[in-house]
Amino acid sequence: MQALRLVRLPWTRLRHSSRDFLAKRPTIHWLLSALVWLPLGLFVTDCIANVKSIRGRSMQPTLNPDDSQWRDVVLFNRFAVRILHKYNRGDIVALKSPVDSKLIVKRIIALEGDVVRTLPPYPDAEVRIPPGHAWVEGDEPFRTEDSNRFGPIPLGLVESKLSYIIWPLSRMGPLGQPVIARPDARRGSPDWRKSQADLEREKWRNSRVTLAPESSSLSS
Repeated sequence: MQALRLVRLPWTRLRHSSRDFLAKRPTIHWLLSALVWLPLGLFVTDCIANVKSIRGRSMQPTLNPDDSQWRDVVLFNRFAVRILHKYNRGDIVALKSPVDSKLIVKRIIALEGDVVRTLPPYPDAEVRIPPGHAWVEGDEPFRTEDSNRFGPIPLGLVESKLSYIIWPLSRMGPLGQPVIARPDARRGSPDWRKSQADLEREKWRNSRVTLAPESSSLSS
């Protein structure tokens, strides 16, 4: 036992000396902590998730509606895209614009093999989405630059999926869920009218898409 204590003693002194050294130099301690945690933080924000505020009105009324005095703050799920490569019709995604590479937020309307009835100013009345591509649009068709201007986009441009509104608290909740009528809303009330408008908007979007044969039995 004596020999064991003699062997361990130098390491114990070294550990205590290191603690004393760092305690007297908080700046060095902070830098060392940053070097340890910074790679983990970068990995989380690059591959797992991050939080951002939404600018612009192209996704109204889903995001930044006119009746809100706040910018929406949303959780961007990068894991679903970077790791799982999971894309669904109806997903709201962040992608690099094929025009100028700035980050934009749009909704996936159609995936490869689907046929879309386009909107002006797209030159063709219908487009079949090529492999590895998607058709994206803003929810507000008069305030958006989307696939109706630049065509189908490569899925490689998609960086993340918007999954949850964090702020404002009055609108906190998941994004990309199927739209359903509000059974608890009184007929004719503002909430009832909003739910009906959301349903009509989704029906209109879906009516413009003919699903690929292998997807025809799936919900869009």
